[in-house]
Amino acid sequence: MKFVGLRVGNKRWKVDFVLLFAVLFLVAFGVLMVYSASFYSAGLTYNDPYFFMKKQLFGAILGFVGLVAMYFIDYQKLAKLKWIGLGISVVLLALVFVPGLGVKVYGATRWINLGVTTIQPSEIAKFGFVLFASCSLCEAKRKVKSFKGVLPSILAGGLICCLIILEPNMSITICTGVSLVAMLFVGGARFKDFCKLAIPVIVLIPLLIIAEPYRLRRLVAFADPFASASGEGFQLVQSLYALSSGGLTGVGLFNSRQKYLFLPFAESDFIFSIIAEEFGFVGSVGLVLVFGIVIVRGIMIAVKSTTRFGCYLATGITTIIAVQFVLNLCVCSGLVPPTGLPLPFISAGSTSLVVFMSAVGVLLNIDRQTRKTKI
Repeated sequence: MKFVGLRVGNKRWKVDFVLLFAVLFLVAFGVLMVYSASFYSAGLTYNDPYFFMKKQLFGAILGFVGLVAMYFIDYQKLAKLKWIGLGISVVLLALVFVPGLGVKVYGATRWINLGVTTIQPSEIAKFGFVLFASCSLCEAKRKVKSFKGVLPSILAGGLICCLIILEPNMSITICTGVSLVAMLFVGGARFKDFCKLAIPVIVLIPLLIIAEPYRLRRLVAFADPFASASGEGFQLVQSLYALSSGGLTGVGLFNSRQKYLFLPFAESDFIFSIIAEEFGFVGSVGLVLVFGIVIVRGIMIAVKSTTRFGCYLATGITTIIAVQFVLNLCVCSGLVPPTGLPLPFISAGSTSLVVFMSAVGVLLNIDRQTRKTKI
């Protein structure tokens, strides 16, 4: 793997351009596809076909600033923000339930209204949790092999997950939970501790489905979406139509038919369906390969890290990217029940874009620090 030297002042930094260019490609492609998927609906709703694209472009610029900033900040200094990161995450998640601040859309309160814009705290909180868990597991050292050693991470993860599921947002809850499991596994937690963590989760999932009737309706519609093609199964049916229409090479950029108000959330949760329709199987596989590069590079950075903190941090960040990517594709293709989950770096949503790009900056910094120690 080749790296290119970047000189800043009297210092020479080495950047993993494979990871960087892969992410920048996804972001640029995302801006293009957000426009393609939304120009019709944006024109009707906001009288501006570029409405979502402009927001996405602004998020991309802020995200790039965050990426560069996190690349030049020694990731080990982030350990001092352990409690601050967790505290901000919890406070932001709690604020969505404050009347006048929380924004409710389709029965879910997931956003905070800041007047000029909105932010989605769960996108910030999942990485805030990764930071806290990385620090806690690092401080525990060999105590990770005891339940007491992993308890702070489990409690923090449980708190974050509870607040997210109350919004409700089961998909981000799953991402956070899986990232915790991945970090515990890398840290060498015992199998019986995983069982202690899994038992309440297994019991809780059916209760969560029963507690929210819409989840049960979605589950039934998922089993046979065409039986309720005009009801609960509508979104999945339209997504499947988009995927099948793409064929081998797609109908062409900007030529999707499903985005003309047939497929809900075409620019966000179901943007992969529009990509598959316009670029076909070949384009979809190409996109999967680019995401694969990002994920593999993240895993390599975690494996090569010379510090436990860097290893945990890279593991958590890469796991969230991987899980969210896989879940989004599974939702769009009908492999799992529909749930609101953006495609990393691509779906419309400035909060998600800024946070994910900043997290990649952390990955690049971990890689840079690792290479410096080996020189």
